[in-house]
Amino acid sequence: MEAKKRTKIIDVLGSTSVGTQVLVKGWVRTFRNNQFIALNDGSTINNIQGVVDFTTTDEKILKRITTGACISITGEVVESKGKGQSVEIKVDQLEILGDADADKYPLQPKRHSLEFLREIAHLRVRTNTFSAIYRMRHAMIFAVHKFFTEKGFFNIHTPIITGSDAEGAGEMFKVTNLDLENLPKTVEGHIDFKEDFFGKETNLTVSGQLEVETACMALSEVYTFGPTFRAENSNTSRHLAEFWMIEPEMAFYDINDNMDLAEEFLKYLTNYALDNCKDDLEFLNNRAVEEDKQKPQQERAEMTLLERLKFVVENDFVRLTYTEAIDILKNSKPNKKKKFQYLINEWGADLQSEHERYLVEKHFKKPVILCDYPKDIKAFYMRLNEDGKTVAAMDVLFPGIGEIIGGAQREERYDVLKGKIEKMGIPEEDLWWYMDLRKFGSAPHSGFGLGFERLMLFVTGMGNIRDVIPFPRTPDNAEF
Repeated sequence: MEAKKRTKIIDVLGSTSVGTQVLVKGWVRTFRNNQFIALNDGSTINNIQGVVDFTTTDEKILKRITTGACISITGEVVESKGKGQSVEIKVDQLEILGDADADKYPLQPKRHSLEFLREIAHLRVRTNTFSAIYRMRHAMIFAVHKFFTEKGFFNIHTPIITGSDAEGAGEMFKVTNLDLENLPKTVEGHIDFKEDFFGKETNLTVSGQLEVETACMALSEVYTFGPTFRAENSNTSRHLAEFWMIEPEMAFYDINDNMDLAEEFLKYLTNYALDNCKDDLEFLNNRAVEEDKQKPQQERAEMTLLERLKFVVENDFVRLTYTEAIDILKNSKPNKKKKFQYLINEWGADLQSEHERYLVEKHFKKPVILCDYPKDIKAFYMRLNEDGKTVAAMDVLFPGIGEIIGGAQREERYDVLKGKIEKMGIPEEDLWWYMDLRKFGSAPHSGFGLGFERLMLFVTGMGNIRDVIPFPRTPDNAEF
């Protein structure tokens, strides 16, 4: 009986019985000996092999079966005689759905550099590496929402266009509909933003945290998961101008509750990847191992990708204060022998990735949560500790990544927050609504932020953040 409905390749490989007639559609990865088609439809990293009878197939059709072409095949599922697959399809009918010019198609079956693939980001998802990353990205998005839903949190959409600068960093993209060729000016000669669309200066958001706190003060446990933007002119492997942030905010949580949730969350996500992305993880793990072999011995990773993931789920996270961490780092061999790029000389230093990774990978050999940072290196909204020098901030540190989560207990005391805002020179009129939350039924509350692409770097083992988001936005690059 002829199959009329398409079957996904993942289902053919996983559950279709030998002798069944199936219809599959996908893109040609390879076509060998005018007979063997490796076909992939994106449902799995594994291809299905279609076997064509070239003695009875139209030669014009055979010539059109090129790498990148989109085809439809109908045939019987049979036991495979080749290596690497248990079943294949004996092709009865074949239709070309979309040709791919063999001379111009840029993704020929060979190894391509990641730099080259970024130049053709519209096609790179057709490679094994990027199809695995896209599938895992979906799995992690689902896992985030599943975790918070199971815990009774509510998802809140916070604004993308905002008049506030949550971090006080100042590196924001301006939003305007003013005529840039004819800008309205005030008497003093400044741009008159009262003439702009919103009647004030606005930007793309750097964080949804301040806005999601409003929902926290009514719904108790909430989270936002949305796009954020930083106009930081940085071309490093860790920076994007557009990325996604997960920011839970919880009423009645102190800093210890916050750390508990962060650890539970990260273990849940890592376990979800291990349980639900096995084929893709195995491929990415083997890819990273092979890539590592090309590096000098001293630059090779101490753990494979799968070992790093298991390292997170199998260990309790070590918790210590910033002050304790500084003592460890000051007395460490890399610091004493001046091997650190940034030497630790005194309390108050802002920790760098090399320090964070040393604590995780060398000293404790476990994930680490640092807390109680100096107030001068943290944001205005973090709760001042009783010592007057530190704030109830916490960072979660991971192998290969360094900081993966940053969070804090928020300053719920109106007078203390007002004093901090004044001291830091933040205009109170921009945050009147945020201050209102401290006036009307204020409550202790905490939250944290997880950069989604930072998480994707960890679970995929990729080395550059531009390779874990479909269309990276970086300085001088807004292609596609």
